[in-house]
Amino acid sequence: MISLTDIIKKENIISVSPEDHLSYALSKLSTSHDALFVFEDVERPSEKKKFLGIINPYHCLIKSSYPGNTKVKHCLVHPPKIFTDYSLFKVINLLIQSKIHYLPVFENIKRPEEKERFLGVISARRVLSHLKNLPIYKDKIELLIKSKKRPLLVIYEEDSIAKALDIFRKTRISKLIVINQEMKLKGVLSYYDLISFLGSPDRRQERSGRQGNKIHLYSQKVKNFMKNYVLTLSQEKPLFQAFNLILEKKIGSVIIIDEEHHPIGVITTRDLFQYFLSKEGGLFKQVTTKFRKIFK
Repeated sequence: MISLTDIIKKENIISVSPEDHLSYALSKLSTSHDALFVFEDVERPSEKKKFLGIINPYHCLIKSSYPGNTKVKHCLVHPPKIFTDYSLFKVINLLIQSKIHYLPVFENIKRPEEKERFLGVISARRVLSHLKNLPIYKDKIELLIKSKKRPLLVIYEEDSIAKALDIFRKTRISKLIVINQEMKLKGVLSYYDLISFLGSPDRRQERSGRQGNKIHLYSQKVKNFMKNYVLTLSQEKPLFQAFNLILEKKIGSVIIIDEEHHPIGVITTRDLFQYFLSKEGGLFKQVTTKFRKIFK
Protein backbone atom coordinates (compact mmCIF):
# COMPACT_ATOMS: atom_id res chain seq x y z
CA MET A 1 0.00 0.00 0.00
CA ILE A 2 1.13 3.55 -0.71
CA SER A 3 2.77 5.50 2.11
CA LEU A 4 1.40 9.03 2.32
CA THR A 5 4.87 10.38 3.01
CA ASP A 6 5.83 9.28 -0.52
CA ILE A 7 3.27 11.52 -2.19
CA ILE A 8 3.36 14.69 -0.08
CA LYS A 9 4.35 17.81 -1.98
CA LYS A 10 6.53 19.97 0.28
CA GLU A 11 7.92 22.61 -2.08
CA ASN A 12 6.52 25.17 -4.53
CA ILE A 13 3.13 25.21 -2.83
CA ILE A 14 1.03 27.97 -4.37
CA SER A 15 -0.03 30.39 -1.67
CA VAL A 16 -1.42 33.90 -1.16
CA SER A 17 -1.56 36.37 1.69
CA PRO A 18 -4.75 36.68 3.77
CA GLU A 19 -4.68 40.39 2.82
CA ASP A 20 -4.81 39.72 -0.95
CA HIS A 21 -8.07 40.18 -2.85
CA LEU A 22 -10.05 37.16 -4.01
CA SER A 23 -9.84 38.22 -7.67
CA TYR A 24 -6.04 38.16 -7.48
CA ALA A 25 -6.04 34.77 -5.78
CA LEU A 26 -8.42 33.17 -8.27
CA SER A 27 -6.35 34.44 -11.20
CA LYS A 28 -3.71 31.90 -10.15
CA LEU A 29 -6.11 28.96 -10.55
CA SER A 30 -7.58 27.24 -13.58
CA THR A 31 -10.28 24.78 -12.42
CA SER A 32 -13.00 24.65 -9.78
CA HIS A 33 -11.12 21.92 -7.88
CA ASP A 34 -7.82 23.82 -7.51
CA ALA A 35 -6.69 25.37 -4.24
CA LEU A 36 -4.47 28.17 -2.98
CA PHE A 37 -2.98 27.81 0.48
CA VAL A 38 -3.18 30.70 2.90
CA PHE A 39 -0.68 31.16 5.73
CA GLU A 40 -0.34 33.77 8.44
CA ASP A 41 3.40 34.11 7.89
CA VAL A 42 3.76 34.10 4.12
CA GLU A 43 7.52 34.65 4.00
CA ARG A 44 8.47 31.85 6.40
CA PRO A 45 9.31 28.26 5.33
CA SER A 46 6.21 26.06 4.90
CA GLU A 47 6.87 23.90 7.96
CA LYS A 48 7.03 27.03 10.18
CA LYS A 49 3.99 28.80 8.79
CA LYS A 50 0.63 28.89 10.53
CA PHE A 51 -1.91 27.38 8.15
CA LEU A 52 -5.12 29.43 7.98
CA GLY A 53 -7.10 27.73 5.22
CA ILE A 54 -7.44 27.64 1.46
CA ILE A 55 -9.06 29.49 -1.40
CA ASN A 56 -11.04 27.19 -3.67
CA PRO A 57 -13.12 28.33 -6.67
CA TYR A 58 -15.93 25.82 -6.07
CA HIS A 59 -16.57 27.11 -2.56
CA CYS A 60 -15.84 30.79 -3.25
CA LEU A 61 -17.68 31.20 -6.55
CA ILE A 62 -20.08 28.30 -6.98
CA LYS A 63 -21.20 27.32 -3.48
CA SER A 64 -20.87 30.94 -2.30
CA SER A 65 -20.69 34.18 -4.28
CA TYR A 66 -17.98 36.40 -2.85
CA PRO A 67 -17.23 39.65 -4.74
CA GLY A 68 -13.80 39.84 -6.35
CA ASN A 69 -12.67 42.65 -4.03
CA THR A 70 -13.24 40.53 -0.90
CA LYS A 71 -10.07 39.96 1.08
CA VAL A 72 -8.84 36.38 1.12
CA LYS A 73 -9.06 36.22 4.94
CA HIS A 74 -12.83 36.72 4.73
CA CYS A 75 -13.56 33.85 2.34
CA LEU A 76 -11.28 31.11 3.59
CA VAL A 77 -12.32 27.49 3.26
CA HIS A 78 -11.27 25.15 6.06
CA PRO A 79 -10.69 21.84 4.30
CA PRO A 80 -10.30 18.39 5.86
CA LYS A 81 -6.84 17.94 7.33
CA ILE A 82 -4.83 14.87 6.45
CA PHE A 83 -2.49 13.32 8.98
CA THR A 84 0.34 10.99 8.10
CA ASP A 85 -1.29 7.96 9.75
CA TYR A 86 -4.41 8.20 7.55
CA SER A 87 -5.13 5.29 5.23
CA LEU A 88 -5.24 5.80 1.49
CA PHE A 89 -8.97 4.99 1.56
CA LYS A 90 -9.62 7.80 3.99
CA VAL A 91 -7.55 10.30 2.00
CA ILE A 92 -9.40 9.45 -1.22
CA ASN A 93 -12.77 9.82 0.48
CA LEU A 94 -11.78 13.26 1.77
CA LEU A 95 -10.67 14.33 -1.71
CA ILE A 96 -14.02 13.17 -3.13
CA GLN A 97 -16.27 14.69 -0.48
CA SER A 98 -14.52 18.04 -0.23
CA LYS A 99 -14.48 18.54 -4.04
CA ILE A 100 -10.99 19.93 -3.51
CA HIS A 101 -8.05 18.28 -5.24
CA TYR A 102 -5.38 19.67 -2.92
CA LEU A 103 -5.54 19.01 0.82
CA PRO A 104 -3.14 20.01 3.64
CA VAL A 105 -1.06 17.36 5.41
CA PHE A 106 -0.04 17.61 9.06
CA GLU A 107 2.31 15.66 11.27
CA ASN A 108 0.62 13.37 13.77
CA ILE A 109 0.29 14.90 17.21
CA LYS A 110 1.95 12.62 19.74
CA ARG A 111 1.25 14.67 22.85
CA PRO A 112 -1.77 16.90 23.70
CA GLU A 113 0.43 19.94 24.26
CA GLU A 114 1.97 19.71 20.79
CA LYS A 115 0.82 22.01 18.01
CA GLU A 116 -0.10 20.78 14.55
CA ARG A 117 2.78 21.11 12.11
CA PHE A 118 2.04 21.67 8.46
CA LEU A 119 4.03 19.24 6.30
CA GLY A 120 2.80 19.89 2.79
CA VAL A 121 0.04 19.03 0.34
CA ILE A 122 -1.45 15.86 -1.09
CA SER A 123 -3.04 16.29 -4.50
CA ALA A 124 -5.57 14.15 -6.32
CA ARG A 125 -3.20 13.93 -9.26
CA ARG A 126 -0.37 12.57 -7.11
CA VAL A 127 -2.65 9.92 -5.64
CA LEU A 128 -3.89 8.96 -9.10
CA SER A 129 -0.34 8.56 -10.39
CA HIS A 130 0.25 5.87 -7.76
CA LEU A 131 -2.96 3.99 -8.60
CA LYS A 132 -2.75 3.87 -12.39
CA ASN A 133 -0.98 0.51 -12.65
CA LEU A 134 -3.44 -1.41 -10.50
CA PRO A 135 -5.05 -4.43 -12.27
CA ILE A 136 -8.57 -3.06 -11.73
CA TYR A 137 -7.90 -0.33 -14.29
CA LYS A 138 -7.56 -2.95 -17.01
CA ASP A 139 -11.36 -3.26 -16.83
CA LYS A 140 -13.32 -1.84 -19.73
CA ILE A 141 -14.64 1.70 -19.43
CA GLU A 142 -18.11 0.27 -20.02
CA LEU A 143 -18.11 -1.24 -16.50
CA LEU A 144 -17.54 2.11 -14.85
CA ILE A 145 -20.08 3.92 -17.05
CA LYS A 146 -22.78 1.36 -16.19
CA SER A 147 -22.09 1.74 -12.47
CA LYS A 148 -22.74 5.49 -12.46
CA LYS A 149 -26.14 6.41 -11.06
CA ARG A 150 -26.43 10.00 -12.28
CA PRO A 151 -27.54 10.32 -15.91
CA LEU A 152 -25.32 12.20 -18.34
CA LEU A 153 -26.32 15.86 -18.43
CA VAL A 154 -26.07 17.57 -21.80
CA ILE A 155 -26.98 20.90 -23.36
CA TYR A 156 -27.44 21.91 -26.99
CA GLU A 157 -24.92 24.23 -28.60
CA GLU A 158 -27.75 26.58 -29.62
CA ASP A 159 -29.12 26.86 -26.07
CA SER A 160 -28.59 30.08 -24.11
CA ILE A 161 -26.01 30.71 -21.41
CA ALA A 162 -28.94 31.51 -19.11
CA LYS A 163 -30.20 27.93 -19.50
CA ALA A 164 -26.72 26.53 -18.87
CA LEU A 165 -26.32 28.60 -15.68
CA ASP A 166 -29.71 27.42 -14.46
CA ILE A 167 -28.66 23.77 -14.92
CA PHE A 168 -25.34 24.35 -13.20
CA ARG A 169 -26.95 25.99 -10.18
CA LYS A 170 -29.64 23.33 -9.80
CA THR A 171 -27.37 20.31 -10.21
CA ARG A 172 -24.09 21.60 -8.67
CA ILE A 173 -22.11 19.90 -11.44
CA SER A 174 -19.03 21.64 -12.83
CA LYS A 175 -19.25 20.79 -16.55
CA LEU A 176 -21.91 20.25 -19.19
CA ILE A 177 -21.49 18.13 -22.31
CA VAL A 178 -22.46 20.13 -25.40
CA ILE A 179 -24.21 18.42 -28.33
CA ASN A 180 -25.77 19.44 -31.65
CA GLN A 181 -29.23 18.62 -33.00
CA GLU A 182 -27.97 15.20 -34.14
CA MET A 183 -26.97 14.46 -30.52
CA LYS A 184 -23.29 14.41 -31.50
CA LEU A 185 -20.56 15.75 -29.25
CA LYS A 186 -19.50 19.34 -29.92
CA GLY A 187 -17.64 20.39 -26.80
CA VAL A 188 -17.70 21.02 -23.05
CA LEU A 189 -19.00 24.02 -21.11
CA SER A 190 -17.37 24.75 -17.74
CA TYR A 191 -19.31 26.40 -14.93
CA TYR A 192 -16.10 27.81 -13.48
CA ASP A 193 -15.27 29.53 -16.78
CA LEU A 194 -18.70 31.16 -16.89
CA ILE A 195 -18.67 32.31 -13.28
CA SER A 196 -15.18 33.75 -13.65
CA PHE A 197 -16.29 35.42 -16.87
CA LEU A 198 -19.30 37.03 -15.23
CA GLY A 199 -17.12 38.42 -12.46
CA SER A 200 -14.49 40.06 -14.65
CA PRO A 201 -15.23 42.78 -17.24
CA ASP A 202 -11.77 42.33 -18.75
CA ARG A 203 -12.36 38.64 -19.39
CA ARG A 204 -15.78 39.37 -20.87
CA GLN A 205 -14.16 41.56 -23.49
CA GLU A 206 -11.27 39.15 -24.03
CA ARG A 207 -13.48 36.13 -24.62
CA SER A 208 -16.40 37.64 -26.54
CA GLY A 209 -14.70 40.54 -28.29
CA ARG A 210 -17.60 42.80 -27.43
CA GLN A 211 -18.80 44.91 -24.52
CA GLY A 212 -22.07 44.30 -22.80
CA ASN A 213 -23.72 43.63 -19.50
CA LYS A 214 -24.71 40.35 -17.93
CA ILE A 215 -28.13 40.33 -19.57
CA HIS A 216 -26.43 40.37 -22.96
CA LEU A 217 -24.20 37.49 -21.86
CA TYR A 218 -27.14 35.40 -20.66
CA SER A 219 -28.77 35.62 -24.07
CA GLN A 220 -25.73 34.37 -25.94
CA LYS A 221 -25.43 30.81 -27.18
CA VAL A 222 -23.53 28.02 -25.48
CA LYS A 223 -21.45 27.39 -28.61
CA ASN A 224 -19.77 30.79 -28.19
CA PHE A 225 -18.33 29.81 -24.80
CA MET A 226 -17.79 26.06 -24.91
CA LYS A 227 -14.38 24.42 -25.33
CA ASN A 228 -14.19 22.58 -28.64
CA TYR A 229 -11.08 20.60 -27.78
CA VAL A 230 -12.32 17.52 -25.95
CA LEU A 231 -10.53 14.23 -25.34
CA THR A 232 -12.64 11.16 -26.05
CA LEU A 233 -12.53 7.38 -25.78
CA SER A 234 -14.88 4.52 -26.63
CA GLN A 235 -16.38 2.40 -23.85
CA GLU A 236 -14.55 -0.65 -25.19
CA LYS A 237 -11.19 0.80 -24.16
CA PRO A 238 -9.58 -0.12 -20.81
CA LEU A 239 -9.87 2.32 -17.94
CA PHE A 240 -6.13 2.90 -17.78
CA GLN A 241 -6.33 4.76 -21.10
CA ALA A 242 -8.67 7.31 -19.48
CA PHE A 243 -6.26 7.38 -16.56
CA ASN A 244 -3.32 8.16 -18.84
CA LEU A 245 -5.17 10.97 -20.64
CA ILE A 246 -6.20 12.64 -17.38
CA LEU A 247 -2.67 12.50 -16.00
CA GLU A 248 -0.66 13.25 -19.14
CA LYS A 249 -2.90 16.01 -20.51
CA LYS A 250 -3.59 17.46 -17.04
CA ILE A 251 -7.33 17.49 -17.59
CA GLY A 252 -10.24 16.69 -15.29
CA SER A 253 -12.33 14.42 -17.47
CA VAL A 254 -12.58 12.29 -20.60
CA ILE A 255 -15.79 12.05 -22.65
CA ILE A 256 -16.94 8.57 -23.67
CA ILE A 257 -18.57 8.33 -27.10
CA ASP A 258 -20.14 5.65 -29.30
CA GLU A 259 -19.35 4.83 -32.92
CA GLU A 260 -21.44 7.76 -34.18
CA HIS A 261 -19.78 10.31 -31.88
CA HIS A 262 -22.73 10.47 -29.49
CA PRO A 263 -21.63 11.12 -25.88
CA ILE A 264 -22.66 8.25 -23.59
CA GLY A 265 -20.70 9.08 -20.47
CA VAL A 266 -17.87 10.97 -18.84
CA ILE A 267 -15.00 9.76 -16.67
CA THR A 268 -13.60 12.14 -14.08
CA THR A 269 -10.92 11.99 -11.41
CA ARG A 270 -13.72 11.40 -8.91
CA ASP A 271 -14.97 8.40 -10.91
CA LEU A 272 -11.52 6.80 -10.97
CA PHE A 273 -11.23 7.23 -7.22
CA GLN A 274 -14.68 5.78 -6.58
CA TYR A 275 -13.91 2.79 -8.79
CA PHE A 276 -10.83 2.13 -6.67
CA LEU A 277 -12.85 2.35 -3.44
CA SER A 278 -15.54 0.01 -4.74
CA LYS A 279 -13.06 -2.57 -6.00
CA GLU A 280 -10.43 -2.40 -3.27
CA GLY A 281 -12.45 -2.81 -0.10
CA GLY A 282 -15.62 -0.74 -0.44
CA LEU A 283 -16.29 2.81 0.66
CA PHE A 284 -14.19 3.78 3.62
CA LYS A 285 -16.36 5.19 6.41
CA GLN A 286 -13.87 7.01 8.64
CA VAL A 287 -15.01 10.51 7.73
CA THR A 288 -16.59 12.60 10.44
CA THR A 289 -20.15 13.86 10.40
CA LYS A 290 -18.73 17.38 10.71
CA PHE A 291 -16.95 17.13 7.36
CA ARG A 292 -20.00 15.55 5.73
CA LYS A 293 -22.10 18.57 6.71
CA ILE A 294 -19.53 21.11 5.56
CA PHE A 295 -18.64 19.55 2.24
CA LYS A 296 -21.83 17.77 1.10
